Amino acid sequence: MKAPNKVKTDLCIIGAGSGGLSVAAGAAQMGAQVTLLEKGEMGGDCLNYGCVPSKAILAAGKAAKAQRSGAAFGVAPVEPQVDFAAVNAHVKGVIAAIAPHDSQERFEGLGVNVIRQPGAFISDRLVAAGDTIIEAKRFIVATGSRAAIPPIPGLEDAPYLTNESIFEQTTRPEKLIVIGAGPIGLEMAQAHRRLGSEVVVLERDRALAEDDPDLAAVAVEKIRAEGVEIREGAAIAGVRQMGADVVVDFEGGESLSATHILVAAGRRPNVEGLGLEKAGIAYSPRGVAVDARLRSSNKRVFAIGDVATGPGAGLQFTHMAGYHAGIVIRNALFRVPAKASVKHIPWATYTDPELAQVGLTEAQAKAAHGDGVQVIHWSFKENDRAQAELRTEGLLKAVLDKRGRILGCGIVGPQAGELIQIWALALSKNMHIKDLTGMVAPYPTLGEVSKRAAGQFYAPKLFSERTRWAVRQLLKLG
Repeated sequence: MKAPNKVKTDLCIIGAGSGGLSVAAGAAQMGAQVTLLEKGEMGGDCLNYGCVPSKAILAAGKAAKAQRSGAAFGVAPVEPQVDFAAVNAHVKGVIAAIAPHDSQERFEGLGVNVIRQPGAFISDRLVAAGDTIIEAKRFIVATGSRAAIPPIPGLEDAPYLTNESIFEQTTRPEKLIVIGAGPIGLEMAQAHRRLGSEVVVLERDRALAEDDPDLAAVAVEKIRAEGVEIREGAAIAGVRQMGADVVVDFEGGESLSATHILVAAGRRPNVEGLGLEKAGIAYSPRGVAVDARLRSSNKRVFAIGDVATGPGAGLQFTHMAGYHAGIVIRNALFRVPAKASVKHIPWATYTDPELAQVGLTEAQAKAAHGDGVQVIHWSFKENDRAQAELRTEGLLKAVLDKRGRILGCGIVGPQAGELIQIWALALSKNMHIKDLTGMVAPYPTLGEVSKRAAGQFYAPKLFSERTRWAVRQLLKLG
């Protein structure tokens, strides 16, 4: 029997997704010896099955929608001729354009030892990957997550799609049932509807349930107006195959058939097969338990991104994994006791209109701070750029304490994912609402909604009778 190869390194990273790659690149360029393990595709879920392909197909859907929507501008609308194989080629082309940045060749060029094998702990200080044993000073678990499959009777035996397979379709689904009305479900529902599919979304709770209901309702109404059927409170009894179709049976006896089913009912951390128990690492189906410094119960081992749960973790976003990477580098390389926080981490759903949030929603703020919470609104109908582009279906909703300290902000509207960034900065720097009122935004831009909303905090005092009296007295002085 061949003796295993033995590698000693400073950092051993399991998983070459967004978080793992960020740690590897940063640490290697700072002089650390890094070994990176990946059993699948470099770039992980985000590049190959998530953020990148989903935004590419959304862009195709947007192009199709634009051809249908010119009448209001005096441009004759036409029904687009969608070549779904070409749409698929566009998606693959976008992935291919970004892939070199995440490639094995690039990271080996940075000095990273890349091993394309699954890694598993065999002790508290050793990981096995194929025929290699790695001993490291610190380990980082960055294995991400996958689509959670709900326990619906018959679903496992029926053909269904997830985010890992829907982007392989080269023919357009004639009728698509989406199970789950979260961000992934509604993004894919809208994209496919715009590309010509009939789409029904089934949600046992409320659509976009993690977002502020006032803001979510604006996005959901627009998606419904485009022809996507969204059934909230849907009670699915089972799924079965009938010929070439898949049938969903509901409690109460109703049935619904489709050519394809997409399961978009949340994410499940990838903790299986890692040998975590052999390294004394506490974990559960929710992920690897970490403290605020992202350390597991084995203090030599960190967990980041979707696979981590605990203080400063739990938000399953690519940019969260990138943020975690910086926290780990400060802890593992510089011995700085940096702690992760979620209060300033924004997120966005890239439907049209987009929906974005950072910090506390109105309900969360009132639960935490009671009656002292103030909520300010600004409608996109009051924004001149939105009027010019006929994109007035939007609302900004900021949550403040009674002194004007920013607690959170949610935005629904065009480019909400861009507009939320100034509020994320404000939260990260503990800014006061007056800091935004002093900003000057170019005219006419959608960004003015933030400045105008901020000004609402002062409007009751600024335009009060007391102020009017003071102005009159000062004017009497000449």
